[in-house]
Amino acid sequence: MHPSLLAVLGLALLGTLRAQDTVPVQSDFQQDKFTGRWYCVGLASNSNWFKEKKPLMKMCTTTISATADGNMEVTSTYPKGDQCERRNSLYTKTEQPGRFSYTSPRWGSKHDIRVVETNYDEYALVATQISKSTGSSTMVLLYSRTKEPSPERLERFTQFSREQGLTDDEIVILPHTGKQPAGEA
Repeated sequence: MHPSLLAVLGLALLGTLRAQDTVPVQSDFQQDKFTGRWYCVGLASNSNWFKEKKPLMKMCTTTISATADGNMEVTSTYPKGDQCERRNSLYTKTEQPGRFSYTSPRWGSKHDIRVVETNYDEYALVATQISKSTGSSTMVLLYSRTKEPSPERLERFTQFSREQGLTDDEIVILPHTGKQPAGEA
């Protein structure tokens, strides 16, 4: 391979790695306080699937529990038509508290998940860098303990999403479903 092409590819990879390292992780992350029920009230992403599904998306419920080995079991319930779809994911802990990894068994994509900031009893901002063979994308989630987060939390979510390079048309505050899924309070 031509040396200048190798240099350009190397710099591009280095830039990607540095960009990922600039995403902060909650200092003194306390996983036991992070567990429990959350509502996913905001979602931002520059992925193709998000652009296609954005008009159909609604608020979902996510339950996070700790496993015996320190990983996180994440169960999300999404409204889909007249039914609810449930997805389970196992987020594997890393050496840095508040940072997890996940590999999608369905798509093979690798996820670098960071709890950016949380006060545990009101909101959490979670940023994910997704890598797959066709490229990479960024996703930011706003979790809330209630279905109605404060305007300050919504603004912080929008601001942080923009800081990650996402545009306003890639940021959405998810609407309520209008009905309660079975088994959800």
